[in-house]
Amino acid sequence: MEVHFTVAVTSMPTVGYIVHFRLGAKKQNPKQAIIEIPGVKNYKEAAKYLHKKVIWETSTGKKFIGFIRRLHGRKGRVIAYFRRPLPGQAVGTPVTIV
Repeated sequence: MEVHFTVAVTSMPTVGYIVHFRLGAKKQNPKQAIIEIPGVKNYKEAAKYLHKKVIWETSTGKKFIGFIRRLHGRKGRVIAYFRRPLPGQAVGTPVTIV
């Protein structure tokens, strides 16, 4: 007789990094950021993070809140839409994915 156990996955905060803003033909969109999550290598793994909340915090403690809405390419990057536009200093800094 086989016994199967299921493991409940808890929503632990994950760290991702802002790679760049999403670019248009003639402008960049500072409300939309491309985020790379360490350990995620393809779009199937990145799809697990859709509709999660993203928080970017400044050095002064101000928080910018957004949500992961789309996949970006096939290498596991995602696009997060923020409520307010991010400053240029946000590129390359970590974000918390809740």
